Amino acid sequence: MLDKTLRQLLVCPICKGELDYRKKDQELICHTDQLAYPIRDDIPVMLSEEARSLTADAT
Repeated sequence: MLDKTLRQLLVCPICKGELDYRKKDQELICHTDQLAYPIRDDIPVMLSEEARSLTADAT
C-alpha cells in the first residue's frame, strides 16, 4: 500500500499536476495528460516512458 504522505507529495513528471491513486490497479493517474504511472512493489515508477496511456473510458 502506498503511503498517504508520499501520495500527497508526488506530482506528474510531465505537467506537475495532481495524481489520483487507483488502489485496485496500483497506479497513479494524471487526468491532464491521460497517463497512468505504475506502482511496483510499493514504489511509484514516475518515468514517462513507463506510463501507459489511458483511453477515454478508463478515466
